[in-house]
Amino acid sequence: MDYVLLCKNFFGATNIPIFLLKNGQVEYSAMMETLPVTSQAAWRIYPTDHNPGFCGYSPDLEYGRVQIENTDYDLIIGPAFSVPVTNQLVRQFMHELTIPLSARELLTEFLCAIPRTSHLQLCKYLAFLHLCLNHKETNFHDLNNIDIGYADRTDNYSSDDIIEYIENNDFHNSYYFELEMYQYIREGNTEQLKSFLYSNKMAWKEGKMAHTPMRHSKNFFIGLATKIGILGAIPGGMDIEKTYQLIDFYVQKCEYLLSIEEINKLYYIMIMDFCQRVHEAHIPKSVTSEIYQCMDYIRNHTNEPISIDDVSRKIYRSNSYTMKHFKEELGISISAYITKCRLEDAKRLLAYSDKSLAEISSYLCFSSQAYFQNVFKKQYGTTPLQYRKKEHKAKASLVNSLKKTPG
Repeated sequence: MDYVLLCKNFFGATNIPIFLLKNGQVEYSAMMETLPVTSQAAWRIYPTDHNPGFCGYSPDLEYGRVQIENTDYDLIIGPAFSVPVTNQLVRQFMHELTIPLSARELLTEFLCAIPRTSHLQLCKYLAFLHLCLNHKETNFHDLNNIDIGYADRTDNYSSDDIIEYIENNDFHNSYYFELEMYQYIREGNTEQLKSFLYSNKMAWKEGKMAHTPMRHSKNFFIGLATKIGILGAIPGGMDIEKTYQLIDFYVQKCEYLLSIEEINKLYYIMIMDFCQRVHEAHIPKSVTSEIYQCMDYIRNHTNEPISIDDVSRKIYRSNSYTMKHFKEELGISISAYITKCRLEDAKRLLAYSDKSLAEISSYLCFSSQAYFQNVFKKQYGTTPLQYRKKEHKAKASLVNSLKKTPG
């Protein structure tokens, strides 16, 4: 079968975007064929017992997946959404696929042309493609009921998924997943941590830690709580004594639970609680609610042009008032804080993505690659490329040493 032709016909008939992947790499994209834009994000495809199924969840955007059996191919359809296209939805989509801000207007038009699609309708599309490609009927009731739980979770999202990935994914994915998660916690970046947990990247791997499933779950929870505290919260600036008190609190709470399901639900609560407390520790006690809103706005818009006007409008104040009070309360100007936040995001992209320096510079709205490299070196004492090589070398060395450890 000509899979590319099938994708083109599906998109032509439904106007729902569709991707053809081979070993996780894009072979065809209806979006990229329609628009002169290129996504820099790689699809993370994990083994699953569900075919068809779902991947890449976020609060408003869904993607469906059909594995073409006995081949290296997967079909991804989406984004599918049942809410109106808002600026927030466009930003979310661009963030997920790491699309440059310059394409925002084209992306908005593209998303507006996608018909609103319910989770139920997405299930029907998946069942149809599964029948066409694998000649198998889908247990539609099970598909809808199982996966709608994923779509409807909000803050309880990661309870069962965390355990699934703990048990099923390899050491390499587990290590990099944890490393990135600890960095979000160290930064106190609650919004990006939440998006990260929604993005279906969960990939811990632990050996058997007890003879019974209940004891195994509790032992793993205790280990994770300790690592989050020591590797995430304390380096992020949370008081050491308070960190250990919070670890003890969650360990005791876990020990009193009577089911694995309850333990699973506690994972997400604990992770976000630590991150929120680090976030609060980063904020000087003298910072007012208005300036906090300014800080929050800047941190969540680093991939967009941000002006003093934008920040001032957020709190309905004049530019002079906002600049004066921001500098008085934080000891740093608004423009310097914007650069600081962008450089923090640049470090993460250098460490965890394959984006080039030019792409990172453009994505984070630096005026030029040369300027980005200069301010990065001035801030951290090393060039972006040297930082990336150092991070990759350190990770590879640690992964290899851990793999050689007996047991």
